[in-house]
Amino acid sequence: MSETIRVCLVLEGSYPFVTGGVSSWVHQLVGALPEIEFSLFTISPGPGQTLRYELPDNVVECKDLDITSKRDITSKPLKKKQLMAEIRQMHEQMALGTAPELDSLFEKMPDGYFLYADSVSDRVGWEIITEHNTRGNPVYPFADYFWAWKSAHDMMFSAMGTSLPEADIYHAISTGYAGLAALSAKIKRKKPLVLTEHGLYHKEREMEIRRVKFIRGYQRDMWINIYNSLSRLCYRYSDLIISLFEYNRMKQVELGAPAGRTLVIPNGIDTDSFAVERKQRDGGFHVGLVGRVVPIKDIKTFISACKIIADAVPDSVFYCIGPADEDPEYFEDCKRLVESLRLSECFEFTGRADVREYYSFLDAMLLTSVREAQPLVILEAYCAGVPVVSTKVGNVPELLDYDERFLAPSKDPEKLAAGVKFIHDNPGEMRDLNAKNREKVLRFYDRHALHRRYRNIYRDIKAGHPIKAG
Repeated sequence: MSETIRVCLVLEGSYPFVTGGVSSWVHQLVGALPEIEFSLFTISPGPGQTLRYELPDNVVECKDLDITSKRDITSKPLKKKQLMAEIRQMHEQMALGTAPELDSLFEKMPDGYFLYADSVSDRVGWEIITEHNTRGNPVYPFADYFWAWKSAHDMMFSAMGTSLPEADIYHAISTGYAGLAALSAKIKRKKPLVLTEHGLYHKEREMEIRRVKFIRGYQRDMWINIYNSLSRLCYRYSDLIISLFEYNRMKQVELGAPAGRTLVIPNGIDTDSFAVERKQRDGGFHVGLVGRVVPIKDIKTFISACKIIADAVPDSVFYCIGPADEDPEYFEDCKRLVESLRLSECFEFTGRADVREYYSFLDAMLLTSVREAQPLVILEAYCAGVPVVSTKVGNVPELLDYDERFLAPSKDPEKLAAGVKFIHDNPGEMRDLNAKNREKVLRFYDRHALHRRYRNIYRDIKAGHPIKAG
């Protein structure tokens, strides 16, 4: 009988407290590998998170870290002077855009030790802060820089010093704070680290930071540099670096990921489940969007596109299929937009629903997101025989065969609506294309094959066997 493998999944802002594509992927992976024990180390923006998934029986532990609150310091380093000297050296190397060696540094930092106080009270720590302020912030008041620096670094200190569950393998589902916590555990526990990136964490955070107007130039640059540095460190210390598609793998390599440790494993779906029987539904031309009602899905652009479609195809009916409770204020804005565009009679927010029921009769699906990696909803729709029009985000252009008829820039409701209008006006051509897309999903995106690959990866890493990558 083979020895049980225990994997600690390290997650930030997702499973099991937030629904979405990454969370669904994790939930399905854990459930598909019942012979493997999983621990969850989750990083959340606040205490008292509510479970949004029923955890599978093979989840043996779930530990949540509130990244915004300071932890109690329960231990001290034995060689503090050497530790601070190594921290200075680390900062100097990271300022040059490199990923320094951290083994000696982390080995001097016992679990339960956090640098909240020593980073500012120790002479070396204070010199690091003042030197960086002088170098990068010659205009603004020092107090502004200090509190921005403290906010950013205290969260890193929490991730570095918190004890993760014991495991045979640590598997981070992003870089950032999750990746930092995972590489800390790798070094301290002498265990292998797997990294799976659905998007590119540092790029996603940069997009968010650049949209926030109150983060000024030097603060913006500091946050962006931190996230880039965290990704570089994660790439250096990961034994295997997995992305969903080739473009992202190339971007990982550009930022320092060793090409020989990178691997592409695309998303997959349960093709049997989504091969639904098509049903003709009375009442016109049916258009849907499957996703949460949140800004990143840009539901407002979907609604605007629906107005253009409704004017061109008067018997159209629209469905926004997905939970609406994550951002109540945004949901209210969307409902007001529906009313103001006089779509109330033909537009429905379904809330949580079995999407297969809608795939069975939808004539077209829209994806209006401003950011995605490799959206499962496109694979689901294709498998069900539903054509898709989408924004050019993540791996979407490749999934849509770079067909400009069905691709649009972000926040371009006219181009999105034109794609849906083409689907409506060309039923014969779309039947052939739908069959081709369905065959592609069945051949390349079967979830069971994906799960078998991860099972083999875990087994090979535990056994010390080399992983074929690159």
